[in-house]
Amino acid sequence: MKIIIGSQNKAKITAVKNIFRTSEIIGIQAPSGVSDQPMSDQETLTGSINRARYCQESELGVIGIGLEGGVMQLNHQLLLCNWGALVDPSGNVYIASGARIPLPDQITKALRSGRELGEIIDEFAKKENVRHHEGTIGILTNEELTRSEMFEHVVKQLKGQYMLAKQQYNVDKI
Repeated sequence: MKIIIGSQNKAKITAVKNIFRTSEIIGIQAPSGVSDQPMSDQETLTGSINRARYCQESELGVIGIGLEGGVMQLNHQLLLCNWGALVDPSGNVYIASGARIPLPDQITKALRSGRELGEIIDEFAKKENVRHHEGTIGILTNEELTRSEMFEHVVKQLKGQYMLAKQQYNVDKI
C-alpha cells in the first residue's frame, strides 16, 4: 500500500515509516488550510484532515495522512497539542490526537504576540530546526518523548482504526 503524508518534515515522515513499515511512504507539501500556527484543537484537527484529504486525492488508490501540531487553551493555560488524520482510498476519514503538555509562560507570551512555535522553540532551546528533530515536546520533556514518538502514537491510533474498519468489511490488509 502506498501512503502519502502531507508533510516533508523529517519527524512526521519517520513516525509514519515506523508504524507502516511495509508500505511505501512519500512525503509531499500539502496545504493545511489553517494558519501557520494553529491555536486550537479544532484548527489543528482541521489542518490534519485537509492535509490527509489533499494527499489521498493526489493519486488514485492511496492512503493520505495529515499530521498537525498546534496549541490549545485549557482554562488560562496554553498546551501543546497534535492531531492526525488518515483518509483511505474510499474517502473514509479517521482521526486521532495525542500528547498534551503545558507551555512555559515565555513561550505562551510569544505565541500570543503572533509568533510561530517553531521559531520560538528554536530560540528557547538555542537550537535550529527543532521541529524536524526532537520537537517542542522533546525540549519540554528533556527528550523523554520526541516529536516523532509523539506522532507515532497518533499514527498507531489511525492505523488501528483503519485496520479495524478493513477487518469489519473483510478487505485485504495492508
